[in-house]
Amino acid sequence: MKILHLSDTHGCHHRLWDLPEADVVVHSGDFCMVGTEQEVIDFLDWLCDLPYRHKIFICGNHDECLYGASISGLDANVHYLCNSGVEIDGIKFYGVPMFLQDCVTDRQARNISKIPTDTDVLVTHSPALGILDYDDGINYGTPEILKRLTAVKPRLHLFGHIHAQHGTTKINGTVYSNGAIMSSDYTNLNTPNVIKL
Repeated sequence: MKILHLSDTHGCHHRLWDLPEADVVVHSGDFCMVGTEQEVIDFLDWLCDLPYRHKIFICGNHDECLYGASISGLDANVHYLCNSGVEIDGIKFYGVPMFLQDCVTDRQARNISKIPTDTDVLVTHSPALGILDYDDGINYGTPEILKRLTAVKPRLHLFGHIHAQHGTTKINGTVYSNGAIMSSDYTNLNTPNVIKL
C-alpha cells in the first residue's frame, strides 16, 4: 500500500498540483487557517474530488469549528477519523485529532490512551515528544503520544503541526512522517511525503 501524507495545508490545498500516485491519501490536520465552516466545506470538496481509492483526514488545532461535529454525506471512500479507526485492505488506521478544548483538559490524554494496540497506521496532528517536533529551541511533541507508541508500536505514525520538521525518519521499526506542507514562515509549500507499507 502506498500512502500520500499531507498535513498543515492551511487553506492552500488548491495549490497542490500533480500530487504523486498513491492508494490512500491521509491529511493529518490543519486544513483550515482560521477554522471557519466555509474553509472546511472548501477542503472537503477538494478532498472528495481527489483521484485516490481512499481518503482519510483528522482535525488539527486550526480546525476547531469541527469540535463535537458529526460529518455526514461524505463519499464512502472518505473517512473522517475522530478518536476512531478504519480498516483498508487489512491495514488498520486510527486517528486522534488535536482540539484545543481537549488539550486544556485531560481529555486529550484519555483519547491518546485509547489508541488500539493493533493499530498499523496512527494519525495524529501533534508529533510524539522528541520525534520531528523541534523548532525554536523547543521540542513541541506530546509526551502521552510517545508513551502510547511504546505500547502500540504502529508501522507508521503520520502527523504534522511543527512546520519546521517536515520529513520522515524510522525508529525501532516505526516510520514517522511529519507531513507539514506549509513552511515555517507560511511562504512556501513542502513536497508531500509518500510512504510504502
